[in-house]
Amino acid sequence: MTEETKDERLSYEQARAELASVVERLEAGGTTLEESLALWERGEQLTGVCQAWLEGARARLDAARQEPTD
Repeated sequence: MTEETKDERLSYEQARAELASVVERLEAGGTTLEESLALWERGEQLTGVCQAWLEGARARLDAARQEPTD
């Protein structure tokens, strides 16, 4: 299973929690440049996952608002 496939299975909450952990590690420092770059890249991936969830939620809300009510 690729990293992208694993990311697709993450819930919004899981992706957000992992992203928070990545940010904490970056802010704490003490990592090598290579580790910092890897963390940054992972953070970017997780941000994309979160953004996709939020866009999907917005689309569902917009669709629900447009349904005719009787």
